[in-house]
Amino acid sequence: MRVTPRVWIGFAIWVGYIIIIVSVTLLSGVPFPDIGTSADATWRGAVMDLAVAAVALVIVATLLGWWRPALFEQQRSRHKWPIFVPIIMLAAAILNIFATDWSQFDASFVLSLLALGVLVGFCEELMARGLVLTAFRARLAEGWVWFLSSALFGLMHLANALLGAPLLSSLQQAGLAFASGTAFYIVRRVTGSLIWAMLLHGLWDVSVFAVGHAPATAPFGAFLAPVVGILSLAVVYWVITGTHERATRKPVTASVS
Repeated sequence: MRVTPRVWIGFAIWVGYIIIIVSVTLLSGVPFPDIGTSADATWRGAVMDLAVAAVALVIVATLLGWWRPALFEQQRSRHKWPIFVPIIMLAAAILNIFATDWSQFDASFVLSLLALGVLVGFCEELMARGLVLTAFRARLAEGWVWFLSSALFGLMHLANALLGAPLLSSLQQAGLAFASGTAFYIVRRVTGSLIWAMLLHGLWDVSVFAVGHAPATAPFGAFLAPVVGILSLAVVYWVITGTHERATRKPVTASVS
């Protein structure tokens, strides 16, 4: 790694990411509630700011030299069974997709949702459970790494209130994001790779926006979201305990010396 991880770097990356997302979205002129209602609103209100953030994150990860610790675990969780919770989340996303009336989407709208899914999975996971997690592991025990990275991921969604979303719904979304972020953390710890969390995150967001815009049947998958959150918080202990918690610290010390 070119730069030794520090906790403050993680907070700086988090703040910088929010500034980029909020600034570009405000410049687009698309309020947050309009995202996912049309192809144009989705391209301008979500895809554009995420594309700018993706470029910034790639530059930061490259300059820091943190790609490997950001994307891969040095030591996977000893307990593999908690992966059943993200599997439920995957099932909920699939249910949402089947509950969507896709006849109400033209090609541009579908492409905008796919771009949104790819970029949101890449950006939010690389930021929260990639770079921020790597920075926190330099000094903090893994329990705090999970909690703080998931809490910052949740708090990030409060910025939606600045973009036109009601404050109460933004607060609710922040709480759900903390819990769903825990599910993505479980994916990383059990599989050993952030890439699977990126894929699940992107699929989940696509399914939520799609079924929210054009539900063909009752979105039963949406009812599973709180269940996934509760179960994630209930089992996360088992993917933290019993492992060498500061997996990235030893190589950093060796490279510096």
